[in-house]
Order: sequence, then C-alpha cells, then structure tokens
Amino acid sequence: MTRPAPLVVKLGGALLDDATQFPQVFDALARMHQLHTGGLVIVHGGGKAVDRQLERVGLHTERREGIRITPPEAVEQVTAVLAGAMNTQLLGLLLSRGVSAVGLTLSDGHLSRAIKTQRFDFDPGRVGELVGGDGALIHHLLSGGFLPVLSSIAVCEAGGLLNVNADDAAAQLAGILKAQGLLLLTDVPGVKDADGQVIAELSSLAAEALINDGTITGGMIAKVRGAIDAAERSNVPVVIASWSNPAALEALASGASIGTKVLPKTQCTATAHDTTGAFAAADTGVVNL
Repeated sequence: MTRPAPLVVKLGGALLDDATQFPQVFDALARMHQLHTGGLVIVHGGGKAVDRQLERVGLHTERREGIRITPPEAVEQVTAVLAGAMNTQLLGLLLSRGVSAVGLTLSDGHLSRAIKTQRFDFDPGRVGELVGGDGALIHHLLSGGFLPVLSSIAVCEAGGLLNVNADDAAAQLAGILKAQGLLLLTDVPGVKDADGQVIAELSSLAAEALINDGTITGGMIAKVRGAIDAAERSNVPVVIASWSNPAALEALASGASIGTKVLPKTQCTATAHDTTGAFAAADTGVVNL
C-alpha cells in the first residue's frame, strides 16, 4: 500500500528570529505531524540570524529580488547558522514536545541535486537551486514516524556549499517528494491586494499579473513564485499564511481555509470559488489535513 504523501511546511520570518518565544506554534506543528497521515516535512531559513552573524564577522549583507547575495567568503557563515545553530534549535523545540525530529540539509541522502542558480540576470554568488533529486530518505524517515527538519543549505555536484532561498527550496522539495501540499508559514497573513486586503485564492496567472504591476514586491515575489512552482509541480494548492495564530494552524489540520491559496493551472477553473478547505482538491486525490 502506498504511503500517504507528506505536507511540506516552510518556516520563516520573525518566528525564526527567536523561536523559543512562540511555544504555541511548535505545539501546533507537533500536533499537525500527529494528525496528518503523511506526516510533516519542515524546511526553514533564518535570515535575521544570518544577518547578525555576517555583521559580527564584518561581512556586508545585500539582497536583490528577495535573494541574499552570498559571496564565497560568506557561504560558510550562512551554513554555520542555518545548518548548525538554527536547525539544532528547531530540533530541540520539537524534540521537547515528543516529536522524533531529525535535522538534515537539502543534500543528505541525495535528497536533491543542486546547481549554482542561473535564474537571475546578476550574479548572486553561492546561491543554489534544486534541479531534481531522490526523496527516498525522507519517505523512509516519515514511515518511521520521524519529522525531517531541513535547513536551506545544499551541496553542488562539484562539492561546494550553496545557500538556497528557503521558499524556493520548500517548493522544489514539495515536487521531489510529490507532496500533498505546501504550507508557507511566514510573518504575513497572506498575499495582499493593492488595498492591503488578503487575497483568499490566486491562480498562477493572476499572481504573475500582480508581480508585473508592482502589487507584489520584495521578498513576497520569491514566496509567490515558490508557491506557483510547487503548485505546478505537485498539482496541489499551496497556502501562504501566518504562523502568528496557532489556533488557525490547528483549524487547518481540520480542513479550514487560512491565508492565500495558490492554485495550480489544472484546478483554477474547477475550484475558483472553492471554500471547502485549504488543501481540498477532490479531482487530484488530495485530502484535507
């Protein structure tokens, strides 16, 4: 019998700046891992912690199009924070709640193949993107009841370290794992329209239009495009939502709608006005959490 597909959850924003101050969020994640038949896979960044470490060692931080420019002299510092201190802290928060969490990078067990990204018209330095991989290790861990927690660090085929934007990493990982869905947890309640109101649903075409007209800007561009990419790869909706309301996360586990749901093209017509649940998609075999 085929094991149910997992839910990929990406953590970001102020939650990671001082994760110990938000115990209810990790209570909710622990509960979601227990409730969801396929289990959770967590992917995290840690932008502010990386900023502080680079400042300590006298390295300047620059971002363009929502991406951290990562020169060779900075990538080891980024790795130390994300794959070291940050990942271990998150493991501790989950382990203390009885969750069998396991810390990994994006390259452990050939989970992903990474290359230096070619997506931009500028050189971002040691920034990577995932171009495929093998999810066998993650599925093996999930089958044993473990919760994989992945930092957004990868190793390219030539052996060098790569800093992968965590939103992009989560999106690509959802495709590699054929995940049931992707939940992007951040410090904003969802994608906002020109009037500052959260948009309940977005098609990929509508999202690109909002990027092109300047409604969606800065770091949200990477979040939305990551959501579009994951939706198209896995043919399931992707939700961008805030971690600041743990009760809503518990409701999500029961099928409630929160944040902004980004729909894959194949579901845009059939579910344009769907309100039956954040990950409802009857025609693809996807079930509510």
